[in-house]
Amino acid sequence: MNAANQQVTRRRVFHIPGYDPMHPRRYRELYRKEAAAQAEISGYEIAVKAETAADSFRWSVAARIDGQSTLAQVDMLVWSDIVRESMAQSIPATYWQLVHTAWIYIRTGTLRRLMWMRKGPVIAALYPVVMLLAQLAAAVLVGAGLGGLAHRLIMGALGLVGFTEGVVFESVAWGAWGIYWVLFFASVVVLLRWFKTKDNTLFAYYLMHDYAFSARLSGEDPPELAARMTQFSDTIAAALAEDVDEVLIVGHSSGAHLAVSILADVIRGGHVTADGTRLAFLSLGHVVPMMSFLPRARRLRRDLAFLATQENFTWVDVSAPGDGCCFALCDPVGVSGVAPEGKRWPLVISAAFTQSLSPAKWKALRWRFFRLHFQYLCAFDQPKDYDYFQITAGPMFLGERYRGRKPSKSRIDTPVSKYTSMLP
Repeated sequence: MNAANQQVTRRRVFHIPGYDPMHPRRYRELYRKEAAAQAEISGYEIAVKAETAADSFRWSVAARIDGQSTLAQVDMLVWSDIVRESMAQSIPATYWQLVHTAWIYIRTGTLRRLMWMRKGPVIAALYPVVMLLAQLAAAVLVGAGLGGLAHRLIMGALGLVGFTEGVVFESVAWGAWGIYWVLFFASVVVLLRWFKTKDNTLFAYYLMHDYAFSARLSGEDPPELAARMTQFSDTIAAALAEDVDEVLIVGHSSGAHLAVSILADVIRGGHVTADGTRLAFLSLGHVVPMMSFLPRARRLRRDLAFLATQENFTWVDVSAPGDGCCFALCDPVGVSGVAPEGKRWPLVISAAFTQSLSPAKWKALRWRFFRLHFQYLCAFDQPKDYDYFQITAGPMFLGERYRGRKPSKSRIDTPVSKYTSMLP
């Protein structure tokens, strides 16, 4: 039967999160909470149930939308342990990461080219650099101030009791300088450690580790993550052979570029056919240029070009200019300079936060940048044509939902990357 006349009754969803140290349970509970909120707003029924799986984190979703019942199984690529391990850095090691990461992006010209597109994500990339340097400067100033105060008090006391020269004076003077340096280094260490304890609010260390993780191999996937991606590709390939109507891959944030390579492997493996289970890809709030613009991101660029021409496949890219942590409305294939002849994907559209959120909710979220970066996975109180829960648990195929939809007029698809070489 033609897919246009079908409706989805069973769906497999594979969620690929970004760089996040939190356990996948957080995503299940976010889905449960926000799905209930969206169902109440939009007038449908949806229920989430925890499941168990040997090779992924899983939950199931039962929904009744537009009079149609559907069942979805959601599996997550688990790599939060890899993230936590990469974040287990000492304070000096983090400052070395700062220098090394900044050098890579500046030396290669990548930082300058990223700024040509969207200032928001570049500001977000510079934020941890500025914040960590500010923390170091504050610690040094406080340490110098306390040490200097102690030195002046000691030397002043010597003057009051008449010691202004001689062996005793020299000995105490050297001791005063020793106390200065002890207080200086102790203050710097204590204050830097205190700043680090506040990172759940400041996010400086978190973001620094995020960018360092992406840049440390100049665009190549770390071996430990590449192994997880291969395993997840096999799981998706197996799902395509099941009795389901649609296999939907969701890549959020830096998970979007992981999804590109995972999907390319699945399709190259011959697991997608014209008369088989439909395969769809939903990329949300992507930061693909942070990787694809780096010199050794050859595999990613090859996979972007490959997916762009696939016929038995749908790719919809959703972002919003209000999300300052993503490259909003930037076509990841086009800006990476690898758009092939006959390019079909992705369809780049806007979630239009300023229109799909009420003025009161937009006002409450506008300056909560990290919360806005997760809005794609949350409920909208004035939803337009983007509804994450109808896409993942509703009766429509992703391709049918956006059939005839024009790309955003604000889309950026001009080639920007300096590096466009691809693996053979």
